[in-house]
Amino acid sequence: MVDNRYATALVIGSVLSLLATVYLSVAMGTQHWYQYHSQPASNDANNGSDLQTMRQDFEGEDVDERSYSVALFRLNGTLGLWWRCVLVPKDSHWFKEPDPIMVTKCQAFTLPQQWESKYKSPGNINSGEDLLRTYLWKCQFLLPLVSVGLVFLAALIGVCACLCRSITPTLFVGLLHLLAGLCSVATVCCFLAGVRLLHDISELPEGMNTAPGWSLFLALVSSPLQIMAAALFIWAARSHRQHYTRMTAYRVA
Repeated sequence: MVDNRYATALVIGSVLSLLATVYLSVAMGTQHWYQYHSQPASNDANNGSDLQTMRQDFEGEDVDERSYSVALFRLNGTLGLWWRCVLVPKDSHWFKEPDPIMVTKCQAFTLPQQWESKYKSPGNINSGEDLLRTYLWKCQFLLPLVSVGLVFLAALIGVCACLCRSITPTLFVGLLHLLAGLCSVATVCCFLAGVRLLHDISELPEGMNTAPGWSLFLALVSSPLQIMAAALFIWAARSHRQHYTRMTAYRVA
């Protein structure tokens, strides 16, 4: 039999875990981790041709890091873990119009792009591999998947514990949630560090502004939610065990 206090802690922990998983899943699937705001381009034919070329390069599946980075910088792009988007005119002959209609074009990172090496000069294979940026990029792709996987494993253990009418496995559920929370905050750290290093070695357009997006904040919020859920699960498991030990000792006496 589980005391009402422990049952309440388990319910609250489960709700926090569910919210954290939803937040992190939404963050993983959206592109608003980082936003770029550039100065509007001048309406001339040469500039229109350059931007059209950037747009075509951006949408290619085999595009290198330098090509899509330049497009992100100059076309008010947004960057996510799995997506990159730019704001482009709907009409290819936009430079002939005073106020062109703007649309968002998005392109998903392919699996080979997620695992490709990063170079000291973006897109230049002859510049040598940048190991730090390479591992940061791979970690920001893997860690959120590990976090979600740990939560689902914890949920499976929790269901088994309910079927067995035992609260003891809840301790392992709490530890798994703690690891998931650490993976979530590590994802945000790896992403921000990777973006900062990319900016340091790239030629940024004059007047460009950058800002974190709401997807990044969702991932950041999911981490403390997972850690709070872990604390509740661990407290419930340890407190129930101590209570059971005292009750057993009392009955023996």
